[in-house]
Amino acid sequence: MSSREFKYRGYTLQELLNMPIDEFIKLLPSRQRRSLLRGLTPEQKKLLEKVRKAKKMLETTGKVKMTIRTYCRDMIILPEMVGLVIHVYNGKEFVPVKIVPEMIGHYLGEFALTTAIVKHGAPGLKATRSSMYVPLK
Repeated sequence: MSSREFKYRGYTLQELLNMPIDEFIKLLPSRQRRSLLRGLTPEQKKLLEKVRKAKKMLETTGKVKMTIRTYCRDMIILPEMVGLVIHVYNGKEFVPVKIVPEMIGHYLGEFALTTAIVKHGAPGLKATRSSMYVPLK
């Protein structure tokens, strides 16, 4: 079995990286396209500068010494972010998100969940009156 090459709307990752940003924006879904056409917020520009600095460091030395931390959950993942680990704030802590090609076009916040999955224990000590009864198994 051979692994399939990643393609976004018919373009390979290398083609997306070489493509001007205006051309790439045309490939995005309408909400993301509209968001980018309106321009980046100052927070998003700051994040993009950090990403470009980290990418340059990755190309020259082969590893990224700095950690990219951001509160900017509404940043759309661009092809130039692929391969980096961005720590996204979820309201409590910074969650490391490794950017892979399949994430292109999504928001950073989609990959740093803000609510924990609740797993309730069995009723027992200090349980409420209604949950004190535990059926025999």
